[in-house]
Amino acid sequence: MTLSQQSSIAALRRRARLVWLALAVLPWFILSVARAEETAIAGPDVTIIAGEDRTIYEYRQGGELRMIKIVPSLGNPYYLVPRDGSTGFGNLERADMLLPSWVIFEF
Repeated sequence: MTLSQQSSIAALRRRARLVWLALAVLPWFILSVARAEETAIAGPDVTIIAGEDRTIYEYRQGGELRMIKIVPSLGNPYYLVPRDGSTGFGNLERADMLLPSWVIFEF
C-alpha cells in the first residue's frame, strides 16, 4: 500500500469518526433545544385570590412575584409597584414597600 493510499484511508477514518460523533450528539442537541423552547414559551403562573370586596391577581414567573393586580368590586383596577421604581425587575416579595399605581390611559 502506498503512502498516498494510507493517508486517504486515514482521512476517511477521521471523517467516519466525525460523522459518528455528529450522529451521537445530534439527538441530544435537538432535545435540549426543544426543552429550552418549551421553557421559554411557558408564561407566568397566575394566582387569583377572590375576596368579597376585591380580587387579587399575583403573577409569578420562575417562582418570583413579578406583578400584583388588584380589581376592586367598585372602582378601577390598579397595580402594586415597588416604591423605588424598579417595576417588573426582580422579586416583588423583596421590595420594602409597594404603592398603588393606576392606568391613566389605554388604547
